[in-house]
Amino acid sequence: MTFSLKKTVVLVGMMGAGKTTVGMALARRLGAPFCDSDAEIVRAANMPIADIFARDGEAFFRARESEILKRLLASPPMVLATGGGAFLREDNRRIIAESAVSVWLKAELDLLWSRVRHKDTRPLLRTADPHATLRALCAEREPAYAMADITVQALASHCVEDMAGRVIEALLKRPDVLERTK
Repeated sequence: MTFSLKKTVVLVGMMGAGKTTVGMALARRLGAPFCDSDAEIVRAANMPIADIFARDGEAFFRARESEILKRLLASPPMVLATGGGAFLREDNRRIIAESAVSVWLKAELDLLWSRVRHKDTRPLLRTADPHATLRALCAEREPAYAMADITVQALASHCVEDMAGRVIEALLKRPDVLERTK
């Protein structure tokens, strides 16, 4: 089966929701390019995100994130995985709405925790109680994520390919975004 992607698909959601992993599988199945905005920031800064946070602070990082997001959204249609905080900024949500479709990969706290608890690459979780921090971040961020155009529930029982298939099913309900061509 082949597809025609008419708009960029922007994956949003919490750290650990699967944006990058599902995004790569989704792009492969759609025959579309894939990009990860965090990877683009790392490449442009020539340093890990945790180091950017430590050296320059979160506000600086968020400003660079918005610049990169604008540049990527001006490109031909692709699958774009964003960092967990990108969709929180109103300006980012607006530019995404103008030129792309947003898909929230919604995952429950327990699933997110199982995926991020052993990683030291999450600067926002470098706290005395990272589980409580993750819980607070979820509560704070979910209202913004709920503004996404499409929501796809992530479950522990879904493999990456299942999730990519579920996103495709949701996108096919939007002929302005995706069509089957064969």
